[in-house]
Amino acid sequence: MDPAEGRRILVAVDEGDESVQALRWCLANFATRGDGELAPPDTILLLYVRPTPPTYSVLDASAPLGYLFANEATAAIDGYSRAVADAVVDKAQKLCALHNKENGEVKVKVDVKVAVGDARSVICDMVDKLGADVLVMGSHGYGFFKRALLGSVSDYCVSNANCPVLIVKSK
Repeated sequence: MDPAEGRRILVAVDEGDESVQALRWCLANFATRGDGELAPPDTILLLYVRPTPPTYSVLDASAPLGYLFANEATAAIDGYSRAVADAVVDKAQKLCALHNKENGEVKVKVDVKVAVGDARSVICDMVDKLGADVLVMGSHGYGFFKRALLGSVSDYCVSNANCPVLIVKSK
């Protein structure tokens, strides 16, 4: 970490209430606005990971119209994914803006990143790419069996991220 800059806090956000809760907790309890040159403000790196668009057609592509419908379906799915990403990022940015409005001074800097791929690996890759000092994530609170079947993004990141990982448990 460059002493002239504050910490770089990567906050993974998604559609769930758990990630909103993690961001709120981070802003209220962890991120600091700094104190002049001695302690500059932290930067919140909001990261949303969109799923990889489908690369196959569920329709019969051997028919001449199959390609047309497949392309339209793929475009519709991708458009919906982009709209969800925009809505999630907008909500997260508004939370950060509300936090910054207190006393009329900038408490934290905010940078937004949207990536595409498997959330687990993309989050860990972005930790390195963005030079994050800490990763903050929400936890869905899955039980043992559900976590064993579905896997857990937070469990994966705890084991594989190259920085400290702070998990905010859901209430």
